[in-house]
Amino acid sequence: MSIRTRPVDYDDGNIAYEGTLAWDDASDGPRPGILVVHTIRGRSAFEEGKAEALARLGYAAFAIDLYGRDVIGTGEDNTRSHMNALKADRDALQRRLSLSLRVLKEQAEVDERRTAAIGFCFGGLCVLDMARIGEDLAGVVSFHGLLDAPDNRPDNNIDARVLVLHGWDDPLATPDSVLALSEELTAAGADWQLHAYGNTVHAFTNPMANDESRGTVYAAAADRRSWVAMKNFLDELFSGP
Repeated sequence: MSIRTRPVDYDDGNIAYEGTLAWDDASDGPRPGILVVHTIRGRSAFEEGKAEALARLGYAAFAIDLYGRDVIGTGEDNTRSHMNALKADRDALQRRLSLSLRVLKEQAEVDERRTAAIGFCFGGLCVLDMARIGEDLAGVVSFHGLLDAPDNRPDNNIDARVLVLHGWDDPLATPDSVLALSEELTAAGADWQLHAYGNTVHAFTNPMANDESRGTVYAAAADRRSWVAMKNFLDELFSGP
């Protein structure tokens, strides 16, 4: 096994983005592609590490950039303003997500017919939006994601399978919002599942986000369990019936 990475530059005509693709070059031919959508902080070593971990599982994984190349590494105050702007304009957010998915499918290492997306925190909201708008994905996985539905959600079925991995005591996604999401997904005819981890709050997979005063606490058990749940879900998407 030899994990390779490369930067992938792309743009929408106005903003230049830079993502990172990871794959195992010991495998020949295209393999399922996984989009990895970042937290509030933008693409970072955290998402790149997840992409490499997915590459070790046999996928080609693309850690995307939703803010623009110039924003990467500029600090949370700056990235928060970019996140809030995209949350307030879900059309713009969804266009950037659609662009990133097209770029993933264009990579030679990726089987464009077999793709999925995972996201963390803000990225969890993003992958749920991709399912909501009918992107051509086999499934999406939200890790401690924000759950509020967009105001532009089309009245259609959700075809992508959905896995929500959630800290039950997350102050940013309360039980009421979890119930609202379950009702939304059921009404849309989605094949969905929810794994909720007790005594667990926001950002439970990310040691770098550990800040109890803000309700973001790393939880090793939930981190481990959620990754196993994701692996089983992806196995089902790409190996099962």
